Amino acid sequence: MIILAATEPVAPVASGGVLLVSALAAIALIVVLITYVKLHPFLALLLGGVAVGVLSGRNVMDVITSFGDGFGSTATGVGLLIALGAMFAKLLADSGGADQIVDTIVSRSSVRTLPWAMALVGAIIGLPMFFEIGLVLLMPVIYLVARRAQVSLITVGIPTLAGLSAMHGLVPPHPGPLAAIGALQADLGTTLALGVLVAIPVIVVSGPLFGRLAGRWVVVEAPHTFDSTPGTEASATTPRPSFAITLFSVLLPLVLMLAKAIVDIVINDPADQVQQVFDVIGNPLVALTVAVIVAMFTLGRGSGMDRREIARTIEKSLPPIAGIVLIVAAGGGFKQSLIDTGIGTELAGWAQGSGVSAILLAWVLAVLIRLATGSATVATITASSLVVDLVTNMSAPEVSLVVLAVGAGSVFFSHVNDAGFWLVKEYFGLDVVQTIKSWSLMETVLSVSGLVFVMALSLLI
Repeated sequence: MIILAATEPVAPVASGGVLLVSALAAIALIVVLITYVKLHPFLALLLGGVAVGVLSGRNVMDVITSFGDGFGSTATGVGLLIALGAMFAKLLADSGGADQIVDTIVSRSSVRTLPWAMALVGAIIGLPMFFEIGLVLLMPVIYLVARRAQVSLITVGIPTLAGLSAMHGLVPPHPGPLAAIGALQADLGTTLALGVLVAIPVIVVSGPLFGRLAGRWVVVEAPHTFDSTPGTEASATTPRPSFAITLFSVLLPLVLMLAKAIVDIVINDPADQVQQVFDVIGNPLVALTVAVIVAMFTLGRGSGMDRREIARTIEKSLPPIAGIVLIVAAGGGFKQSLIDTGIGTELAGWAQGSGVSAILLAWVLAVLIRLATGSATVATITASSLVVDLVTNMSAPEVSLVVLAVGAGSVFFSHVNDAGFWLVKEYFGLDVVQTIKSWSLMETVLSVSGLVFVMALSLLI
């Protein structure tokens, strides 16, 4: 379990109405700063965190202390995991391991099963990689597969995007799920297991099934942008780690974290030595550190890299994620500012009195913030911050389901205020209407089906 805030919520310093108005004003400020002023989300969250405290009547110095505590604890708990994940993803890409996964799966698929194969490729590549990186990496393959199958680019592209997006929104160690896990103090292993369980049917519905319909609505041919790159003699002779070794490397941290969760359930004795061992090796920080070290040998050395090349790859992995770490950490500061005003207690009391499901409320909040800001990460951070007190008396699986509901809501209907919208539009050669009819609707199907499957699980747990 990742604990991001050691401080206890202070007693409310204002009435419930004032606290609610303060929280709404702070969220509105964040939205305006990001959307209209075009301010970096890090600064927007910082100003929003200070604003919510001051508007609720707290002392300015106390507000700054709250934000600093939340920022520091989040940077420590989540920032390290994001950095390790980026190192692993860079090793996977530079070693040719990602290409090996793609080529192996696609080469064994028939024309009829290619959309399903591409959904699997997107899911596997999406486990360690951020959405944008995975998309750029897979675009040449999407082009080639669309031409091989002689179908619309959308028919094979949408399943790939669904695999990438579902993993990005639902499965740690991606920044959004990690931030929600930290804010709600959810168990990472349990959330990981349930996240994968939810992601599988979500990818099927929003990927191959929806992709078949979207491919009829939007018919575009694959461009020849990357024709000279894949399949060249140089790329064919470059050493790659084997498919089995690559898949082992990708799944290793997940297996370690899942093993910890299973052992904790089966043994359920903190004094047991076996459980203590698994608690250590299944700790997210330890599991990802082990995965990176192992990947240096299985992926780095396995592809012929020497020590300098491996070190260079690791070094290059960190600068691109600096902004993400700052945004997530600032989200932790904003979360702590909200908690210390007491707004969470007020919101929890209202939700319990109205009978609204915590899962549904979390999803709706994430959807609204996603539509307003265009950022899945900001939506996840803000929504999870608002529902902290709702999960106080929930079991570990129930808290994990709230995390997944937030993650599902955070990807709802990507549109023109989302950088991912324009990335997909340009790479697929679409106009705005075509992008909405394919990508935006796919994200909506993914989000709604995610909520449906999370709600279904809540009836069984």
